[in-house]
Amino acid sequence: MFEILQLEFMQNAIMAGVLVSIACGLIGTFVVVNRIVFISGGIAHSAYGGIGLGYFFGFNPIIGAIAFAVLSGLGMALVEKNTKERADTIIGTMWAIGMGIGIILIDLTKGYKANLMSYLFGSILAVPKSDLLIMVILDVIIVMMVCLFYKELLAISFDPVFATTRNIPVNKLYLMLISAIALTIVMVMQVVGLIMVIALLTIPAAVANQFVREIKQMIILSSILGILFILIGLWLSYTLNLTSGATIIVVSGFAYFLSLGIKTINN
Repeated sequence: MFEILQLEFMQNAIMAGVLVSIACGLIGTFVVVNRIVFISGGIAHSAYGGIGLGYFFGFNPIIGAIAFAVLSGLGMALVEKNTKERADTIIGTMWAIGMGIGIILIDLTKGYKANLMSYLFGSILAVPKSDLLIMVILDVIIVMMVCLFYKELLAISFDPVFATTRNIPVNKLYLMLISAIALTIVMVMQVVGLIMVIALLTIPAAVANQFVREIKQMIILSSILGILFILIGLWLSYTLNLTSGATIIVVSGFAYFLSLGIKTINN
């Protein structure tokens, strides 16, 4: 283990894992509490449209994914809040369209398209320093959002009706939360890919929720668990020559079912 820590790509991978875990601890907690995993999944899949946009117009696909994820997330949130139709059907359609746009734009892009599979299944061992910088910036934005509006986010998560009577802008804060989820998803995409992003976003928070009830404790514990899952997954994937993203998710899933078993026995 100490030998592989000397490798630069492994150092970058660990740094990416820590940054992602902080974001997932903060935002994943509110995703679990608000029960908006489905919208988060829609944002994750539709972000692929931004990747295609980046390749087609020749700019960093991560920037395209950020823009597409935020815009599609806001669109899905507005649909959920305002439409009289079944929200799950419309959101599912929107995420399918996002992925379809991404695939078509990539097909239309001339030349060799490298690392496309890494966006779907993750490539934490290949995260460059330039993307680490983007992750740091996104982490700072997410932490500032949660710190500045922590009490308001608690209010809209547990009692939106009461929050409305207290003149708290519930809809605007909800859209801000959706934007933060979109930013977090783009970060997690680098680690486990768009296909499995929801697992890493929600599993650490769900495990933490088995043992603590206070939101601040849940955020801290889920961040620690996220780091632990990623480190164990990285070590196993390197040792057994397995795909890192999938190994991290399997470790996380095993921990979740283990926590359910422990809670059942204790009860």
